[in-house]
Amino acid sequence: MVLRQNILITGASSGLGEGMARQFAAKGRNLALCARRTERLEKLAAELTAAHPGIKVVTRTLDVTDHDRVVTVFEEFRAELGSLDRVIVNAGLGKGQPVGTGRFDANRETLQVNFVAAAAQIEAAAAIFREQGGGHLAVVSSFTALRGFPGNLTAYAASKVGISAYVDGTRIELKPKGIAVTDVRPGYIESEMNDRMGRNPLLAKAEHGARALAKAIEAEPARAYVPPWPWVPLSVVMRLLPGSVLRKVA
Repeated sequence: MVLRQNILITGASSGLGEGMARQFAAKGRNLALCARRTERLEKLAAELTAAHPGIKVVTRTLDVTDHDRVVTVFEEFRAELGSLDRVIVNAGLGKGQPVGTGRFDANRETLQVNFVAAAAQIEAAAAIFREQGGGHLAVVSSFTALRGFPGNLTAYAASKVGISAYVDGTRIELKPKGIAVTDVRPGYIESEMNDRMGRNPLLAKAEHGARALAKAIEAEPARAYVPPWPWVPLSVVMRLLPGSVLRKVA
C-alpha cells in the first residue's frame, strides 16, 4: 500500500468529509480541507492540530460550483503542502424532488453539484497528478449509482450514476500514468444529508461509517461499497428489484 501523506478533502466542514478528516488526521496525514463554511473548517483544523501536533492542516473556502476557483484552490493546496498525494472528491448535495412537481430548481442544483462540480474537481486533481506523475483520486459517489431511483432520489441517483461512469472512464485513462482512481459508494451513514431519514436499521453511525470510508480509500480499489456489510450483498439485490418494489423501498 502506497503511503499518501498529503490528502485533500472537499466538503470537509461536516458529515462524511469531516469524519474522514478525523480518521486521516489520526493516521498522521497532512490535510487540505475545503468547504463553503469557513468557520467550521477553521474550528476543525484547530481541533485536529491540537490532537495531532505532528500534522499540518490547511484550509480554504470553496464553493465547488465555482469551477475556476476549484482549480485555484487545488493548486494553492499543492503549493502549501508541497504535493497532493490523494484527493477525495466528497462535496455533494441531496435535495432532489419528484420529477414534474415544480421543483426543477432543486433537481438542477443537485445535478450541477453532484455531477458537473464533481467533474470539475476530478479535472483539477487529475491535472495535478499528471504533472506529479502519480497520486490517488477517490470520488465519493453513492450506493444509488447502481440504477435509477424514483421520488426524491431521481436526480440524486442520476447524478451518482453519471459521476460513477465518469470515474470509470477516468480510471481507464489515468491507470497507465500511475494514477489510482477509486469509485466510493457509501450506503446510509449518519450525516446532515441523512438527518431526515429518522430511524433506519441500515443507517451506520457516523464514526463507524467514517472509519469504513477511510479504510476503503486507503486500500485504493477500483470500487468500494461502504460499509461492506450490508451494502455489498444489497448491491446485488438492488439491481434485480422490479420498479414496483423499488418505489416502496426507495
